[in-house]
Amino acid sequence: MSQPRLTDQPQEIREGENLDAAAVGAWLRDQLGDLQGDPEIRQFPSGASNLTYLLEFPGTALILRRPPFGRKAKSAHDMGREFRVLSALRQVYPYCPQPLAHCADEAVIGSEFYVMERVEGIILRKEMPEELGFSDADHGQLCRELLDRFVDLHAVDWKAAGLEDFGRPDGYVRRQIEGWSKRYADARTPDSPEFAAVMEWLSDKMPDHETGASVIHNDYRFDNVIFDPRNPLRIIGVLDWEMATIGDPLMDLGNMLAYWVEASDPPPVQMMRMQPSHLPGMLTRRECVEYYAERSGRNVEAFDFYYVYGLFRLAVIMQQIYYRYFHGQTKDKRFASFIHLIGLIEKLCTAQIEQSDL
Repeated sequence: MSQPRLTDQPQEIREGENLDAAAVGAWLRDQLGDLQGDPEIRQFPSGASNLTYLLEFPGTALILRRPPFGRKAKSAHDMGREFRVLSALRQVYPYCPQPLAHCADEAVIGSEFYVMERVEGIILRKEMPEELGFSDADHGQLCRELLDRFVDLHAVDWKAAGLEDFGRPDGYVRRQIEGWSKRYADARTPDSPEFAAVMEWLSDKMPDHETGASVIHNDYRFDNVIFDPRNPLRIIGVLDWEMATIGDPLMDLGNMLAYWVEASDPPPVQMMRMQPSHLPGMLTRRECVEYYAERSGRNVEAFDFYYVYGLFRLAVIMQQIYYRYFHGQTKDKRFASFIHLIGLIEKLCTAQIEQSDL
C-alpha cells in the first residue's frame, strides 16, 4: 500500500512561481543548522491558495508554504498566524505537522513563508486509487474517520492550548456573513453572478445563539488530510491551516459539506466534485451531519443556514482566486473554469434556501 503513486508527489514548479533556492538554503541553514547545501525545490500541484513546495536537502525533506503571487486577501495568507496555530495545536492535536521555522523577512523570497516537517502519506483527491482496493464498508469507515478527527479538533481546549487571543468567538457568525459578503463584492468580475438574494437570506437567518466556540479549521476535507500508507483507513496528518480560527464549529461543518458531492446529486453538481465522496458506502451530507451530531453532542437543527453559508463562502473563495486569473496575476489554467462553478453554486444556494423551513 506504500507505492509512490499512492502518496502525494511534487512536480516541476509552475511558471512564475519559482523560489530562490540559494536564498532559502542560506536562511534555513542559519535557522536549523544541520543542513547541507541548497535544496532541490519542487512544487505540489494541488491547492488553489497558499503555495506548497518540497525542499530536498541531502538526507532531509522539508515543506515550505508561502502566499500566492498577485493580489491576495491579507487575512487569508498570514504565514505567521498559520505557523502559530500549528505550533500551539501540535501539542494537543497530534495530526498537525511539526512547524520548524517562520520567516517574516519578505526580502528572502519576496514574501513571508514558513517551513515544517514533511508528513508523507496518502491524500485522496477526485478519484479513489484502485490500488487501495477499498470496499463499500471501507468507504463508510473513511467518512467516519474523517468526521472523528474533525470532532476531536472541535473538542480541543483552545484556551489551555494558548490560543485564547487567536480569534474573536463572540459575534463570529455575524462577522463571517458580513465579511464574506464584502469579500465577494470586492472580488467580483464583470462575468460573475450577484448572489444578492443569498446574502440577504444569510443575513436574515443567522441563529440567535451560536453553538459554542472551538478551534475551527475552515478548510477541512479529504484532500487536506493524510492517510497512513500502512493503514490507509487511519488519518496521520491534517494540512492547510491558513484559515483556522476560533469560532462556531457548525460553520466549519458547513464549509466541509460545501465540497461534499454525493452519488444522488445531479450531473451539473457532479462536475464540481473534488473528492471521492460519491462512491458506494460513502456517507451522504445528511448522514455526515447526523454522525457529527451524535459524536459531538451539538444541536444541528438549523444546519440549512450553515450549509448555505458553506456554499456561499466556497463561491467567494473561488471568486477571489478567479479574480487573480481574470486579471492575469496567475497563469494557472485550472482557474479559468471557476467562473462557471461559481454560477452553479449560486443555483445550489437558491435551491437549498427554497426547500428550507428556517
